[in-house]
Amino acid sequence: MGGPESSSGGTSDPADGKLVEVVRARGHENVTAEHASTLEVTSDDYLTPAGDCILAVEADRVPAEFDDAFVAACRDESATITATVAAGDHVQCVVGRGDPRLSFDSERSHVVRTSDYVDDRTVLVGADAAAAGVDRDLVAALAAGAQVTFTLAVDPGE
Repeated sequence: MGGPESSSGGTSDPADGKLVEVVRARGHENVTAEHASTLEVTSDDYLTPAGDCILAVEADRVPAEFDDAFVAACRDESATITATVAAGDHVQCVVGRGDPRLSFDSERSHVVRTSDYVDDRTVLVGADAAAAGVDRDLVAALAAGAQVTFTLAVDPGE
């Protein structure tokens, strides 16, 4: 894992106290973003039509590579975690919370959940939106194969 200012995508912003992890990926022709309770960014290089929660493939980083301080902050149930998906001029933010059960052990994918379910891929729970809630112009850009920046920012709990 990287340090607080690692070149691998982990950063901190002392001005607002947030810890940030940045992942680069790309859209895929099979992106439909129709799932009602999750959204996902995967390191896999393919996407089948059944993957209706997946927004991007070929992620350059996975949760297991995130900075220890970021992971610790996300394990606080009072932490607010914001996931931002950006492609070109299109940006979608999804806000959820941390959970002590978050492991960040996945070496494959990042999953945002509207529920409280946690597995090794879960990066936040209680999200205010899932794939089905993503702006359709952003979905069209993702389906056209746009380059994607997936940013996770945690605002530690009080």
